[in-house]
Amino acid sequence: MTLNIKKILKELTLEEKASLLSGADFWHTKAVERLAIPQIMVSDGPHGLRKNAEGSANPNEAIKAVCFPTACALACSFDRNLLTMMGKALGEECQAEKVSVILGPGCNIKRSPLCGRNFEYFSEDPYLAGEMAAAHIKGVQSKGVGTSLKHFAANNQENRRLTINERIDERTLREIYLAPFEIAVKQADPWTIMCSYNRINGYHSSQNKWLLTDVLRNDWGYSGLVMSDWGAVDDRVAGVKAGLDLEMPASFGKNDKLIVDAVNRGELSMEAVDKCTERVLRLTDKAEESRTPAKWDMEAHHELAAKIEAQCAVLLKNDDDILPLDRNEKICFIGEFAAKPRYQGGGSSHINSFKAVSALEAVKDYCKVEYAQGYITEEDRTVPELLEQAVDCAKYNDKVVIFAGLPESFESEGYDRTHMRMPDCQIELINEIYKVNKNIIVVLHNGSPVELPFIGNIKALLEMYLGGQGVGKATCELLFGDAAPCGRLAESWCMKLEDTPSYLNFPGVGDEVSYSEGVFVGYRYYDKKKMEVRFPFGFGLSYTKFEYSDLVISENEINEDQTLTVSCTVTNVGSRTGSEVVQLYVGDKESSVMRPVKELKGFEKITLKAGESRKVVFNLDKRAFAYYETAINDWFVEYGEFEIMVGASSRDIRLTGSVYVNGTAKLPVHFTFNSTVGDVLSCSEGKEVFGELIDKFCKGMTDMNGDGLGSNSMELALAMLKDTPMRGILCYDERPEINRVWLQEMLDRLNAMLEG
Repeated sequence: MTLNIKKILKELTLEEKASLLSGADFWHTKAVERLAIPQIMVSDGPHGLRKNAEGSANPNEAIKAVCFPTACALACSFDRNLLTMMGKALGEECQAEKVSVILGPGCNIKRSPLCGRNFEYFSEDPYLAGEMAAAHIKGVQSKGVGTSLKHFAANNQENRRLTINERIDERTLREIYLAPFEIAVKQADPWTIMCSYNRINGYHSSQNKWLLTDVLRNDWGYSGLVMSDWGAVDDRVAGVKAGLDLEMPASFGKNDKLIVDAVNRGELSMEAVDKCTERVLRLTDKAEESRTPAKWDMEAHHELAAKIEAQCAVLLKNDDDILPLDRNEKICFIGEFAAKPRYQGGGSSHINSFKAVSALEAVKDYCKVEYAQGYITEEDRTVPELLEQAVDCAKYNDKVVIFAGLPESFESEGYDRTHMRMPDCQIELINEIYKVNKNIIVVLHNGSPVELPFIGNIKALLEMYLGGQGVGKATCELLFGDAAPCGRLAESWCMKLEDTPSYLNFPGVGDEVSYSEGVFVGYRYYDKKKMEVRFPFGFGLSYTKFEYSDLVISENEINEDQTLTVSCTVTNVGSRTGSEVVQLYVGDKESSVMRPVKELKGFEKITLKAGESRKVVFNLDKRAFAYYETAINDWFVEYGEFEIMVGASSRDIRLTGSVYVNGTAKLPVHFTFNSTVGDVLSCSEGKEVFGELIDKFCKGMTDMNGDGLGSNSMELALAMLKDTPMRGILCYDERPEINRVWLQEMLDRLNAMLEG
């Protein structure tokens, strides 16, 4: 069935148009039977299908499904193909279950490790987050199912999330918080985008015209549908004006009536209503046209979930090569998470998994292990009997694997963490076991970084994040070497909470929060401050070693509209097959604005056999060198030398080179009496108009001071003069014609040259 949208728009009444702009219930759009407009179903995601059970009045009662690894784990794969593969599986499930749009992925930036919903988001880095989101979307939509990229924008905390007003300057918004959405929109064209709850600079996202129309549609060219997060609408009429097409869930006709009344009073144009209605109809039509018969295999997708997780886990420590384990040794598993793993987050993305495999079950395929529970997760309280049993178990085994991390009560949608600590009972357990056995491996299950006071007492640390229902199988494959760890951290792990860039401004005061750290989020901040971190962005160990060589940069100098090609060779110099994430960073060596030391602009994941080498190639366009300049409302490349850095993490740079980039745009400048001498001389036109005069002043200063300024007298004189306002030069010339009228004429001449 294909809807004749133009014809339908003419036949719909105002009341029917308004009705189509909100949900019929919690999960469905509205139908208009007389015009054969069907309803379609949306469902929660993004790492599994959370479809409401048919016939259930409870919107939170979901069908049995497969829980894949969450975004915090997926991003650590640095593997676009892996995300697309998972997306295709989700698309198959949605087709089989007649779901038209799955709500996700989320690509909000991890501004603070305390955000309770960080497990649903990819990274602190906008480039990585955008690339992962785009790959996910391409996979889902290749199966004829839509996605809803969320939460647009800057949904970086759960505390007061429906009312919080975030004060964010435009450069920071464009470079950090909007950039991942821009990448995903331009690369993957999601069918829908979901606006966030929060306010940005005074305006709710659901009625923010600058966000939903000026940026999303006009700047990025997006033509799809924008829906609200559930309950995010503040002023529905303002939302229609701003470009919010669909309110979810149902408003029981209340907001529909407000739209009708506003049109009848002349406060809302029919054109605005028609635009939103047309986009709802286009989505409905696309969903119905893409409907295909499908079946899905739960067991096959369960195996896929485990396979994906094995590619996401990050090996953070491996002293004495204690991993992989020898299955002939005496090994014990300790910790409740060994038997009951925490593999997903709480809230709207919670999947009703048809099964979940624990490490204690999966290890039966490798060897016999002893097990002790060690702690409870219901509350942070040490149970003496459990602790004693765990210590006794550790005494008589060669290796101890402790499964630890964060219970669901510590992090979830709906609230933020207040600290970065693990439960005290788990810390005590690890420290007590260290007294009787020094061969400790810790396996972590958590949705975001934690402080690690016990790091010196353990030999290995394997970060699984929230790895989906196959996490137990993936864990054992990694522990025993059937799979090689190849995940890399998608976020920096700081030493302590107080080190985080947003520490003094998270979660804000009342309904106000200032993003005063600007673009310096995550590694951008730690690098600029030269701060020690526990584990840097992009870090991860392997069971093999890699060497980097032969950096080739295609040009020494390029114009901003040219593409720079960078290549290098990576060799597996170890004794077994492994995967490496090759990361490319770019840094502006000298800039007139504050910029990060380096920024991720490329990554490729490659798998190499022992002794194998491969050439890795990156292509860099203008955006790799640009920052967002509000003076021209566009991306701006400042002429100069840029450092090209290739390495294994943000702090493990193996190869460096540089390129000069010529920017073609010029920033608007208007010089006045109060412009400084240094600013005027920073442009060639300023040197042409005032250079000779300034040179005379500098020479006069050197003559006045004799040899006091030394051999660099002219340079020192100019350094002393550069912060002087132009009006100040009148004080250095006795000639009567060198007056304010003359200076204004000279400045007018200079400004005319610049306007050109």
